[in-house]
Order: sequence, then C-alpha cells, then structure tokens
Amino acid sequence: MNSLGDFQPAPNLGCNDLRMLPIGRWWLVVLAAVACATIGASAAQSGIVMTGVRQPVTSRANALATASPETVASSNWAGYVVGATGAGTSAPTTFTSVSSQWVQPAVTCAAGESSYAAFWVGLGGASDTSQALEQIGTSSDCRAGTAAYSMWYELVPAASVKIKFKVFPGNVIAASVKVNGTQATLQIKNLTRRTKFTKKLRSSAPDLSSAEWIAEAPSACSNSGRCIQLPLANFGTIFFSRAATTAAGHVGTIEDPNWALTAFNLIEEPSVLAGPIAAQTSPNGAAPSSLSSNGASFAIAWQEAIAPPDQSSSPPG
Repeated sequence: MNSLGDFQPAPNLGCNDLRMLPIGRWWLVVLAAVACATIGASAAQSGIVMTGVRQPVTSRANALATASPETVASSNWAGYVVGATGAGTSAPTTFTSVSSQWVQPAVTCAAGESSYAAFWVGLGGASDTSQALEQIGTSSDCRAGTAAYSMWYELVPAASVKIKFKVFPGNVIAASVKVNGTQATLQIKNLTRRTKFTKKLRSSAPDLSSAEWIAEAPSACSNSGRCIQLPLANFGTIFFSRAATTAAGHVGTIEDPNWALTAFNLIEEPSVLAGPIAAQTSPNGAAPSSLSSNGASFAIAWQEAIAPPDQSSSPPG
C-alpha cells in the first residue's frame, strides 16, 4: 500500500519532505537508518498507512526457489506466499488470481501510540528483485492512541488509494486480485455491511511470479529515498479462510502441490525502526499458524518478543 497523502514530521529532523511510499526493494532497509525518529506519530496525525514488497530481515536467497515448505523471516511480512516450485519447470509459473476472506481484527492501542498493520491478498512482490505488486486489503492502525480502520488498494510502484467504505472490527472481508494481460481487477467486499468495491487498472509490467496472503508492518519513505519501517500495531489475531489462487489455468489452495509454499514470520528489525522501539532487545512481530486440513485457512497472530525461525535449512544468502 502506498501514499494516501503527505505528512510533516518534526522540522528539526530535516524530514519535512517525507510521505508514504511503497518500500520497494530489500535494499531500502539500509536507507531506513537515516529516517525520522518521530515518523510514526507524524504519519498517524495525517492518517497515512502504506505497504510494499517483501523485505527479508537480512539479505538472503529467495525462499521461493525451494519446492518444500519452509518458514523464513521478514521484517515486514507475515503469512503465506506461493511461487514456482523451481523443479522441472522450463518456464516461470504465472499466477493470475488470488483471493481470500478474513475477519477484520481489532487493534489494541496504548495512550498516544502510533502503530500500523495492513492485511491483504496480492500477486507479485515476493522476490528480492520485485518491481511490482498488485494488492488490495484493509488496515488496523493506532493513530496517536486512537484505533482507526480502513480499506485500500495499490499497484506498486504507483501510489496506494484509500477506499471510502467503512470497515469495523469483526466485519467479514472478501478480497481478490485478478490479472489478464496488463489489466488488473481489484475487488473487496464487506460481507457484513454488504458493500462492494471493484477497480480495474492497467499495469505495464505486472508481477505474476507469486501469490500472497499477508499481514504487514508498513513503511514510510521520502521522495529522495529515505525510508523507515513503522511499528507494527497489536492486531491480536486475524483469521484468513477460503484462500485460493490460479496459475496456468489451475485453481488451487495455498497448499496445492503445483506450487512451492513458504511461511513468513514478521520480526521487527531494530535497525529499521524509529524511536524507542529501536532499543528493544526482543522485537515484536507476527507469525502464521499451520494451515487447515484443506490448505485454505490459517491465522496470523501478533506476538511480543517473537523469536526468529530456524534458518538451518534455508538457502544460503
């Protein structure tokens, strides 16, 4: 998710040009060290939240290259991603649709807290070299201690757009992304409030190399490329169900044997966070549960002081 407007951080930090942009590539983690320490609070005052493509906790080989399920760490994504198996394929796997339902989680906000969490389905963005991501979803944020809920859509690298429909904790959401050639159809329904939003957009080079079901900690970047990851809001637990994707005309669940499955644990990285949270020795984060027996349902739980997954079997990075 991308910019919903501009905000003005503390002028003495020299960051008055900051606004919400997609995080883009993993190397932006390095640039985050120069961003503003008060960026989260300033963003909350303007009602801005954004997401972007996956960032690993450290630079490492793309986890989607393995055919066996594994759990890896990311500083901004938690959930499940599917991609090509990499075994016996002469051409890349192309995913053309992704869908799911979820229950909008209630966020827990401390007095004066500014923190953010986004929930979405999307295509692309999982590779370290990704330049595009087609996604639609909802957010549960703390803005100066007040809970705020919203819907949005985005085609990275374009700016995100806020959807002017209301969403509340406990609402049942159904979302989908479909791509046909260069046309992307993004749809989100609030099944509880009986509202529906559909948007058709053109993307010159959509990324169709993966499909995702994600809870994310957003980031903020300046026009000049200075970036900061925002604190993850305590959203409790979000439940995804009826998850499906389509590749090469085949429709399957997350656990379909036709593609490789990767689970992501979100672990906040102190070096890319601003303010007091950077001093934490045990970062917060989020982790997905095991998949249901039909491979189409799971939960993602916010966790305090989350531990990194075992990387002993991961590809070298």
